[in-house]
Amino acid sequence: MEQKTSSFDRVLGAWDILVIAFGAMIGWGWVVSTGTWIQDGGILGAALGFVIGGIMIFFVGLTYAELTSAMPQCGGEHVFSHRAMGPIGSFICTWAIVLGYASVVCFEACALPTIITYIFPDFLQGYLYTVAGFKIYASWLAVAVGMSLLMTWINIRGVKAAAKLQTILTVIIGAAGILLIVASAITGSVSTLAPQAFVGEDTGTTIKAVLAVAVMTPFYFIGFDVIPQAAEEIKVPLKKIGSILILSVVCAVLFYALVIVAVGLVLTGPEILASENGTGLVTADAMAKAMNSATMAKVIIIGGRCGIITSWNSFLMGGSRALYSMAESYMVPKVFAKLHPQYKTPVNALYLIGFLSILAPF
Repeated sequence: MEQKTSSFDRVLGAWDILVIAFGAMIGWGWVVSTGTWIQDGGILGAALGFVIGGIMIFFVGLTYAELTSAMPQCGGEHVFSHRAMGPIGSFICTWAIVLGYASVVCFEACALPTIITYIFPDFLQGYLYTVAGFKIYASWLAVAVGMSLLMTWINIRGVKAAAKLQTILTVIIGAAGILLIVASAITGSVSTLAPQAFVGEDTGTTIKAVLAVAVMTPFYFIGFDVIPQAAEEIKVPLKKIGSILILSVVCAVLFYALVIVAVGLVLTGPEILASENGTGLVTADAMAKAMNSATMAKVIIIGGRCGIITSWNSFLMGGSRALYSMAESYMVPKVFAKLHPQYKTPVNALYLIGFLSILAPF
């Protein structure tokens, strides 16, 4: 697979790369899954599990950093796998990536309007039909379809426009997380954390609990690999790309671990269990208790909602570039290799994934 002269605009700076990767990794999970992590591994056990998982991903990130610097072409894994395994291996690898990214985009299109119901309970209006026990409402569809159109339009307008959106939303996520961490440090207590620091009555059971959390953490770190997909649109020195990828993983590890500890400083074991069985939003309930205000729980929910959009944005960006790269290699119809004449984005690839995200909520 020969390296060609790039047709993309190199507009992504170091900060853009960092927020795209970090925003992809920090989705909605830190709001809804923290209680499960704590129940599985304990407060410190779960935090340690994320650190161990981050170390595993760190070595994967090093590989991506080296390959991206050596082969800075659009498509990332498509280019790497083509060089290593030839066209058949690359075909399988890249299709897996495209389908994975597209499925996340479709999932986020359905998740976003669902999250709105946590903030506005009367949001669901105009019942239409039921699918697998899930009731579909006109208001729910309107938000899902409208946001799908908006996200696709922003990405067509250029990768820099998508990066600006990512920056705004990532700052909101970070602010919400930092507010929780600071509030918990001030109002929380180590005496609340200590009884639930680890799970298990002996060392062997505790280690198994920590590892049980660690082995599932890579799922929550998916996203840093979006950056190699857009390698031809990055204007920073090639060696610096790798450092930023690693930094994004470190930031994600710290964010997840500190949020877990923050929840443990505020909520007791029974309170976490009650929250899991009640709202299911343990992190939001921890914020409400830390700030002594039910309204403040919505700050965390808004932060989580921004996380949904950052993941959506990143995977739409990555999926379209992977599909473009396959078209360039004649593995899918060449029409998907078309770039927008003005914005230099893979417009037809974006149209396809955007169409799927519009269809998914139905």
